[in-house]
Amino acid sequence: MFFDIDGTLMEDSSSHYMPESTLQALQLARQAGNLLFVNTGRPAVNVDQDVRKLNFDGYICGCGSYIEINQEVVLYHGNPPAICREIAQLVRDCNASPLYERRDAFFFDTHTRILPFIREIRESFRIQEKNIWRDSTDPDFSFDKFVIAYDNATDLEQFKAGIAPYFVFIDRGEGFAEMAQKNYSKKTGIEYILNYYQIPKANAYAIGDSLNDLPMFETVGTGIAMGNGEKLIPYADYITADLWHDGIYQAMQYFEFFK
Repeated sequence: MFFDIDGTLMEDSSSHYMPESTLQALQLARQAGNLLFVNTGRPAVNVDQDVRKLNFDGYICGCGSYIEINQEVVLYHGNPPAICREIAQLVRDCNASPLYERRDAFFFDTHTRILPFIREIRESFRIQEKNIWRDSTDPDFSFDKFVIAYDNATDLEQFKAGIAPYFVFIDRGEGFAEMAQKNYSKKTGIEYILNYYQIPKANAYAIGDSLNDLPMFETVGTGIAMGNGEKLIPYADYITADLWHDGIYQAMQYFEFFK
């Protein structure tokens, strides 16, 4: 089973609230011999101890560009620094507000506007005592994927055209978008894991809450939407309760991941 993090395993908030029933369901499912993987857009550096302590069998991070199985990195694909610098200049020219994500670091850009959404992320990272001081002008600047906040002053069409050779544009709504590497996604991450273990698609399950989880649904036998995932629900094979009402536990019990 493949799990999104934010809005699925835990709240997308500074509290990272997770129901006790979720922890219980994961423990019971692993004891029963099931393989459990996180599948997230977050880079590996942002998969924190509150997730790691749940003892997943592995992690698909950065929209499929990084895969870890039993604490061993089995796949990683970054971007050449020259392309990263080209994209950073494009973001400045288009007047967007970025956060660049690499498996081991975050980079902000002091040469762009800092729109409220990016400012909130930066403040959240500061509270979590993460390094928020890396900048796109650093000598070792590169990234695996990135996000932007945008508004009416952003030239979104120029931006989309400029990133098209390298990245897929995923609009998350409310002036926020995520850019994943071409040829890498939550879907390709699942395909790698299923091939690694020689598990048929019919025996694979995915659970999420937003449209960026749709590629997972396309790759597994059963797609499960959290009750709080309104936009994802029309594409689901099964709809469970929301995060706050034991949605993970209910779904895993329904599909007999444990007795």
